[in-house]
Order: sequence, then C-alpha cells, then structure tokens
Amino acid sequence: MPVISFKKNRTPLTVSKGVNLMKALLDGGLPVASSCSGDGVCAKCKIIIVEGMENLSTENETESFLRESKGIPKDQRISCQVQVLDDITVDTTYW
Repeated sequence: MPVISFKKNRTPLTVSKGVNLMKALLDGGLPVASSCSGDGVCAKCKIIIVEGMENLSTENETESFLRESKGIPKDQRISCQVQVLDDITVDTTYW
C-alpha cells in the first residue's frame, strides 16, 4: 500500500493504491484548499510533489487545462484530479 509522506513533520498516511490524493489527505485529517469541492474547477487544491511524481497517475485533460490556464508549475499536481499509485512525499504552502 502506498505511503504519503510529508516534507514537514507530520505522520505519514498509508493509503489504498489508486486513491484520489485530495480524498486521502482530507480523510487523513489534513486541510486541502478548494472552493469547488474537488470538481476540477478552481485548482486551489494544488499540492507540491517533493518526491515520487512518477508514482502518481498521468495528468488528465482537466488537470492539463488547469495547469496551462492558471500557470501551475510542473512540480505541483491538482490533488482532486490525481490518483496515488505508490509512495510520494508532498507539501503545500499552507500546512
């Protein structure tokens, strides 16, 4: 089972393979910024991927559009649009 680790001192989360990143973080008790409740509209749920970018699902059409239209850097993913496939380390500006 994949483990989501954190750059800052937080307890890692063990999650099911294929789980949505935003849902996993929320279920783990961590706040995730969002004004669209994960509908892939606002892009506020972007998460910095410190390690393990290759262990996430490929970018879908919605995420690609949001990245381009909102100028989101390549080291960040839109958490409501991505599935966790293996171990990753993440961070945000608000944790």
